[in-house]
Amino acid sequence: MSQQAEFRFDQPATDADLLRSLLGRADRVLVKKLSNNDRNWARQKLDAKGNPVPGKTMNNQAGPYIPAETRKGDFFLPLELMERDDGKEIWHRFIVTRWPQSENERRESHLVWYTSKSAETHLTGLPKVVFKDLLPASFLVMGRLTGADGYVYECLTIDSGSDEAQLLANMFEIDADFVSGMFEPAAVQAKERDRVLDFADQVIAAWLSGAIESFARENATMPVTLVLAQMAQSAFREKHGIDRIDPFALDNPGDVLREISRSIEWDLFREFQRRERSVELVRIILGDIPREISPSHLIRALVDEYPRVDALMLSAAQQRKSRAGYSYEHHIEAMLAGGAIPFEKQVIIEAKKRPDFILPSLKFMNSKKEAAATGLILSAKTTLRERWKQVEREMGGHRRLFLTTVDENIAGNAIEDMASFGVHLIIPESLKDSKLSEYKGYSNVLGFREFCDSHIKPHLPAWKN
Repeated sequence: MSQQAEFRFDQPATDADLLRSLLGRADRVLVKKLSNNDRNWARQKLDAKGNPVPGKTMNNQAGPYIPAETRKGDFFLPLELMERDDGKEIWHRFIVTRWPQSENERRESHLVWYTSKSAETHLTGLPKVVFKDLLPASFLVMGRLTGADGYVYECLTIDSGSDEAQLLANMFEIDADFVSGMFEPAAVQAKERDRVLDFADQVIAAWLSGAIESFARENATMPVTLVLAQMAQSAFREKHGIDRIDPFALDNPGDVLREISRSIEWDLFREFQRRERSVELVRIILGDIPREISPSHLIRALVDEYPRVDALMLSAAQQRKSRAGYSYEHHIEAMLAGGAIPFEKQVIIEAKKRPDFILPSLKFMNSKKEAAATGLILSAKTTLRERWKQVEREMGGHRRLFLTTVDENIAGNAIEDMASFGVHLIIPESLKDSKLSEYKGYSNVLGFREFCDSHIKPHLPAWKN
């Protein structure tokens, strides 16, 4: 029997709370997507049998790299030349860092630029605990605060598989190709406020005229997933002057899928959601009928309707998650159609299993033809986490299964697990050898271009006949 948990008032703040608090206090914020080496310095080295090697980590980097452009800017005070008798110059500076995720630990960290090495700067003297378990493509967030004795840098690590990573991306409009950036939270908030206020003038006019309901229907309704996906595809085609998204005519079709789903469509979605939620908020608080609103009435409405407002904000986050997977399927479908690749979608194969796509068809795959073995199942997941295990059941013991994703945060052990089940991963070309992901070196990982050339194109004549 389930039991109601006791209320706890001494629980630590969540990462989302810490992130919002930091952005509300810092004048400048550095966000860096961590490379594999930026994480591996904190992880235990293992021997060939998988046993820990005492006192050894996976590399000797001792901390993440700070981009050269950040070192050259004014986020940190200028580095000083280290006194030494010989060798190439070393520039450095000690800084005070604070780590709320590590018991608010305060550290004297060290920025070091070895001119004999790369242009990037080492940041050392950090707590390993906040780095060692991060997934690939996670984030380091450093907020600059001004204290009595100068700058203090409050630091958070944001796991790429967490909801906080999406929150961070929303706050700073971080797209799929982001590596690092410097932000001024006040300026970011002002930019968002201006966007809302530009639309607010139209909302106010509609409410005062008694036309808020029709205005919402015509100007602030989120398109269904298919329509929004088609809008993103249309924007891509127009941008590149093409009439269809043909994977055989594109150098990097996987990167194109990532751009359409993670950048173009995401921007469209955010604008529609901003409009939709703004109008819904006005209608919750003010209603649809224009009238004189006193300050006391407004305050009462805010208090009375707080549960609905809270539910509205929660539904916004859930809406983002629920639409992403379906949207990616639409982009895959458009690319298959653009390349004249025969396929069936959402066909029930057995025991109510319903894979996203079968190429070329279930009938062909189940036929006794010699070429039947060339048929395959293609499943689309914009993010994986543990969901690939659902897909594995679709193989039925003899079918070839390919799983396509634009997710860059899959850990190496998960890729190995997929290989043990015969699952092939199809990813954007730019991620295959990326230092931000762990896809490199796995035989069951293919770029979308390689997948099309090796597993589709040679079989098209048989599939079409």
